[in-house]
Amino acid sequence: MHKLKQLKQSLFLFALLFVVTASTAFGAEITYTLSMPEPHTHYFNVGVELTGAKKKYVDFTMPVWAPGSYLVREFAKNVESFKATDKNGNSLQAEKIDKNTWRVYSNRADVVQVSYDVYAYELSVRTSFLDASHGYVNGTSIFMYPEGYEKEDGTVVVKPYEGWNTVSTGLKSTGKFNYTFPNYDILADSPFEIGTHEVYQFTTNGVPHEVAMYGEGNYDPERLMADMKKVTENAIAVIGELPVDRYLFIVHNLNRGGGGLEHLNSTTLQTTRWNYGTESGYRGFLSLVAHEYFHLWNVKRLRPLALGPFNYNEENYTSLLWVSEGITSYYDDLIVRRAGFVSPDNYLNIVAGSINSVENTPGNKIQTVAESSFDAWIKYYRRNENSNNAEVSYYTKGGVIGHLLNMEIMRTTAGEKSLDDVMRYMYERYYKKLGRGYTEKEMKEGIEAVAGKSMDAFFQNYINGTKSPNYNEYFSAAGLQLVNVNENMVAIDWGASTSDTDGKVMVRGVSRNSSAWEGGINVNDELVAIDGFRVDNNNIKNLLSGRAIGEKLEVVVARDGKLLVLEVPMVKDQSVRYQFQRVSNPTEQQNKILRKWLNTESV
Repeated sequence: MHKLKQLKQSLFLFALLFVVTASTAFGAEITYTLSMPEPHTHYFNVGVELTGAKKKYVDFTMPVWAPGSYLVREFAKNVESFKATDKNGNSLQAEKIDKNTWRVYSNRADVVQVSYDVYAYELSVRTSFLDASHGYVNGTSIFMYPEGYEKEDGTVVVKPYEGWNTVSTGLKSTGKFNYTFPNYDILADSPFEIGTHEVYQFTTNGVPHEVAMYGEGNYDPERLMADMKKVTENAIAVIGELPVDRYLFIVHNLNRGGGGLEHLNSTTLQTTRWNYGTESGYRGFLSLVAHEYFHLWNVKRLRPLALGPFNYNEENYTSLLWVSEGITSYYDDLIVRRAGFVSPDNYLNIVAGSINSVENTPGNKIQTVAESSFDAWIKYYRRNENSNNAEVSYYTKGGVIGHLLNMEIMRTTAGEKSLDDVMRYMYERYYKKLGRGYTEKEMKEGIEAVAGKSMDAFFQNYINGTKSPNYNEYFSAAGLQLVNVNENMVAIDWGASTSDTDGKVMVRGVSRNSSAWEGGINVNDELVAIDGFRVDNNNIKNLLSGRAIGEKLEVVVARDGKLLVLEVPMVKDQSVRYQFQRVSNPTEQQNKILRKWLNTESV
């Protein structure tokens, strides 16, 4: 009986294995073919072959946004000439059923082939671009996915333009210009650089790192690779492990450019091609490298619950971009400091500058950093003339929040722990152990677990409120105090930014609570005269010089073709300009915390 039971179990397991193997072998197969026969026209041609679906119809959908850049960009607007055929080339009926979905009536055909053209002429890190010099592909703006098959693996065949001999991507290569992907999420998250660009390499923690450099620039390859290696080493040290077996930097050196976008095992960076030649420009590029590389952990693996799995058809809301982007901003300059590319004093100036930026933004008193995160979809990428008055950046304020959290944790643990420990705790718990994203409540609990105290008031005041922190209460932990060098200065807050347009002085922005704001000056007004004197862009400062707080000026403006006389009161400038100073006679604990924070042996 026992042997018979074992035989039956073995037969059952064999049958089960056969079913699983058969379902895998005869499941759907997806192949994308990307070609660019006339790059000067800026059109990619995309072919998609779906085998084994055998459905009445298949819907092909183009995403509306690029993960990491929180704006609905409507990539379908660039799609043209959608066609569908069976394996014999016979046309299949296809119709567009909504803004980004094409339905193909396949009549249970074994093979469905679609092709379409994509106009790609926006060179940013979140879109795609093609011209006579190179091609850049950001997955969600090029590759449609057949609905219901997002979890299927597949192949991408790239057919570069004649003479283009290099393709760089994070996908695994299976042959010349042939690549595989395990699911659509990975395909969408793996950009391509295609052309004749240079490729440099360095190794960190035994992992090869490639740098695909498009465009000329005044960089020294040997120095840059060595310095990027140092940046990556110090970024890895925060979490303690490198969760990839290969990493790719795609760098676009442009006449004017800046910014980056993170991906699972790669990133795209854009910079001004001559930035490498100045100390500030070079350090700025290394900070950008650090920022996007740190996203390897913070966002691509440790993430808010809403940021994956992605819904490519609509907004994915979270109030935690102050962690995803802001805490990453905290780390980018800190990593560069730890790598030794900026002095302790200059680093403190950078931190003070971030605080000044937040405190001098009127919108900081209007919008919480949690609201800034949640409303990124409708505000951050759609700025207007009033944005500075109504909004605060989750990047900059989130970075400042990071400094406050770091100081509070080091203070309460006598310098034994820091924000690094929070990141490691969250990474281990939510990415590695639970395999999911975290909520705001769970982020707060992670901070409390490391700090050993309640963070209720902190979150209420600074995350979900607009209260200005007592910065010295926090930075005193490191024996530092912020001094406002503007405190005893008396100056006028004019508050109207202007431009010279066809010889007219046009108002382009008005700051909340400034003289211009209180006096009723509007954006798009032409400034004509102040107290009877004609205005030009060179004499506004002189016309305001020596004015007393509370004094009222007669300002003539032209608004929509009509002359108006406004009474504008002179308002005191309330802006701050903080600088760090050491406290006298710091304690040993304060010195210990300062040394640990600034990664220096002496203070």
